[in-house]
Amino acid sequence: MPWNIVAQCQAVYYIVTGVWPLVHIQSFLKVTGPKTDLWLVKTVGVLVTVIGVVLGMGGAQRSARKEMAVLAVGSAAALTAIDVYYVARRRIAPIYLLDAAGEIGLIIGWLASGRTQHSAEEQTPR
Repeated sequence: MPWNIVAQCQAVYYIVTGVWPLVHIQSFLKVTGPKTDLWLVKTVGVLVTVIGVVLGMGGAQRSARKEMAVLAVGSAAALTAIDVYYVARRRIAPIYLLDAAGEIGLIIGWLASGRTQHSAEEQTPR
């Protein structure tokens, strides 16, 4: 899959999941479990949304591929680590492991897009 498509898929996922607690905190809490610091939930939502917007813009313009990959894979890896760590310590609900699975899928998509890109470059005559 081309990297820009992976970027746009991640953008949609991040924008939807980032905006969700901002527009309807009650449904977010019903699915993810109770939280004590709603300001922190909303802060993370804003940051994830911004990352999604940047990935969407980069994917649409097909610009700054390496920078997009670092932002995308770094964000997905960080969120996966947070999900797994805090589920294991029973600080957040196990539903967050579904997010971790999605994040891992995005990382795999980025890694696969890198292999596809390198294969295409090797086959291009110079």
